[in-house]
Amino acid sequence: MADLGYDGKVAIITGAGGGLGREHALLLASRGAQVVVNDLGGSVTGEGGDAGPAHTTAKEIEDLGGVAVADTNSVATAEGGEAIVQTAIDAFGKVDIVINNAGILRDKTFHNMTPEFLDPVIDVHLKGSFNVTRPAWIKMREQSYGRIVNTSSNSGILGNFGQSNYGAAKMGLVGFTRVLAAEGAKYNIKANALAPVARTRMTEELLGPLADKLDPKLVSPIVAWLVHEDCPVTGEIYSAAGGRIARFFIGLTEGYYNAALTLEDVRDNFEQIRNEDGYIVPSGPADEFGQLLKHFSA
Repeated sequence: MADLGYDGKVAIITGAGGGLGREHALLLASRGAQVVVNDLGGSVTGEGGDAGPAHTTAKEIEDLGGVAVADTNSVATAEGGEAIVQTAIDAFGKVDIVINNAGILRDKTFHNMTPEFLDPVIDVHLKGSFNVTRPAWIKMREQSYGRIVNTSSNSGILGNFGQSNYGAAKMGLVGFTRVLAAEGAKYNIKANALAPVARTRMTEELLGPLADKLDPKLVSPIVAWLVHEDCPVTGEIYSAAGGRIARFFIGLTEGYYNAALTLEDVRDNFEQIRNEDGYIVPSGPADEFGQLLKHFSA
């Protein structure tokens, strides 16, 4: 089969000055995409700014024969998101792909989680994805084409000690992704979520002996596939780590039904409620309602 390419496609990648975002940018550019390399250049905790990382990645792409422009606007404000998309429009005339990858960490156990730890993490991860995607979405609707990847995390899907702020933001991105998938379907806009595990500036101290096996370069192929025009899926979640790609999904058990349900019924049938035999993987609320109708019409 022919190699996959992105000729004529314009991609915005946030947090692309290093780590995962840099690898995504290098891969897409090497396959013909025109890339907006966005990175504020702040610290891991979100302080400060430095134009260097975005410009370094953009120059690296150009030196390899690709096409890229640097952008150093912050994703954490609506104005910053608008400016990032405007960079793509000014440089390349359109936007086809958005990869929301920018992130920070401010870990604290929940009893110590004050607004100074919560708000910036929500602003960058969750609201940042809104801020960049919304102006891009308008352009995608107009052209009846778009591909979006939102970077979630197993810390959100599964939970992780000391990351209530990060986990809430990252699971919020799953809901965001699934709504985009539903609303974008008739406009040929597909949106999927990624839960990566990779050695980056944010994680290198946390991964221990596994770090050497978790090259961020091994995450980018699934991202590139999810934003390719041939990719058939939307609203799904993928795990990527060290060369292994897998799918996360949300399952719903068959459950227990009683039209006269009582508290004691729940207690007495709790094992049946939790039993995973015969679960379904609903694609949206309609699938859950369909399962309910089986009981209501019996």
